[in-house]
Amino acid sequence: MFYHDKKLQYEVRVEKPNPAYAKLLQQAIGGIEGEIRVCLQYLFQAWGSRGETKYRDMLLETGTEEISHIEMLSTAVALNLEGATNDLKDQIAGSNPIVGSIMGGMDPRHILSSGLSAMAVDSNGVPFNGSWVVGSGNIAADMYANVMAESTGRVLATRLWELTDDAGMKDMLAFLIARDTMHQNQWLAVIEDLGGVKNNLPIPNSFPMTEEVRAFEYAFISTDIHKPQPPNARWASGPSIDGKGEFSFVYASPMGQEPKLGAPDVRGHAQTQQMKGAVADKGIIENIKDTLLP
Repeated sequence: MFYHDKKLQYEVRVEKPNPAYAKLLQQAIGGIEGEIRVCLQYLFQAWGSRGETKYRDMLLETGTEEISHIEMLSTAVALNLEGATNDLKDQIAGSNPIVGSIMGGMDPRHILSSGLSAMAVDSNGVPFNGSWVVGSGNIAADMYANVMAESTGRVLATRLWELTDDAGMKDMLAFLIARDTMHQNQWLAVIEDLGGVKNNLPIPNSFPMTEEVRAFEYAFISTDIHKPQPPNARWASGPSIDGKGEFSFVYASPMGQEPKLGAPDVRGHAQTQQMKGAVADKGIIENIKDTLLP
């Protein structure tokens, strides 16, 4: 269950409406770095959380906070669009106010589709994509995904901060940047709470490492055809980050066979030239039909 307060989490004010900036703010709403992504990511992780309930509870609280950030940014988009047409009308003498807004750099769909309101799209008008949401069921994997999401979100927010001279927008973004700071640290704190990097890597730590091809666990494989000298780099030599092995630097070489595929199934209708040795008995097409058809 969710509850709502009519007041925003933090003040949103726009001193000079700017439709072009409204378009840029859309990236922070519906873009891959945006608030819809982190909101749904944390909530889906929480809804599928198994184990100690404190992690589920924290994810639910933070995912709910992110709804507030979507609300703030949507309000900022609407305020940047509100009244902007009149400002631009003065700048573009004799032009239609709506045409003036479009010429001013705004997204036409802010007029045509949303009535001067925010949308669940990025700054290019591309709809939000749910496949960006990560919820693996592995808490350590999810926490590292969350750090990445907050890091790219904070990069975006700082760029948006640089792109405006509006004091109200700078203040709102400064708040969101501060929250990104906390959330980056928060997710890393979960890793520490779980026992730290060494107790959690490699992920999943529940898979027995004895089942791996152990010679390649900590080998950096160089695919550079010129076979450069091993670099003086942390990932090329010395103890691994998880403390369970030693990094090494090796040159790539083929260890497998040349692939040889069977002849085509005649029911798959490849070209006649491909049909040498083709099989007419029950093949993959018939097996698929047996699976799909009653």
